Amino acid sequence: MKIELYINESPFFRGLSEEHRRGLSDICALKSVKKRDYLFHEGEKGSSMFLLVDGNIQLHKNTEDGREVVIRVVKPGEVFAEVVLFEKERYPVSARAVTHAKILVFPREGIHRLLAEEGFRNDFIALLMAKQRYLAERIQELTTKDVEHRFFTFLRSQYGEKETIHTPLSKKDIAAAIGTTPESLSRLILRLHEDKIIDWQGKEIRILENPWPWLE
Repeated sequence: MKIELYINESPFFRGLSEEHRRGLSDICALKSVKKRDYLFHEGEKGSSMFLLVDGNIQLHKNTEDGREVVIRVVKPGEVFAEVVLFEKERYPVSARAVTHAKILVFPREGIHRLLAEEGFRNDFIALLMAKQRYLAERIQELTTKDVEHRFFTFLRSQYGEKETIHTPLSKKDIAAAIGTTPESLSRLILRLHEDKIIDWQGKEIRILENPWPWLE
């Protein structure tokens, strides 16, 4: 029952009928991942798709010179690694828990059995297309918006338009998630402090001046 509840609460699966969500709950399993442990590595043979239930998972690629390039930070309710269902046999990125996390594991073979049913297949492909549109918008944002815009967009997408945000992520993790260096983020935070726009102490970020309308 708990697994079915997690699936029902995920925005990704809302387009599926109750019957199809129940079918997914029958094939998946709940798993815990410790902070900083890897769920899978780039290039590893892909065997499952995942739904994050609790915590945060960082998806990153390694460059030839050994640097990590963060693709995104997954938040609860989001699905990831679905690419191995159709396009690739191996994971194109690495997945590491930046906090203690709980995930649902959907085996590739089980998903393929469900996809043999036309109604499930049509609904599921529609969900994947919506996800692709979101990722395209994310790429555009990273390439056209400045660091301040990306920072507040990240806070809003992860935590909502709140006056006080409690984040388990380090400043280094957030810098990676918005495509900047820790040094650039530190300079931005210092300026936002001086301008009395935010106050960031430990794991708490207080929004002193409403930035959300400006993002639009």
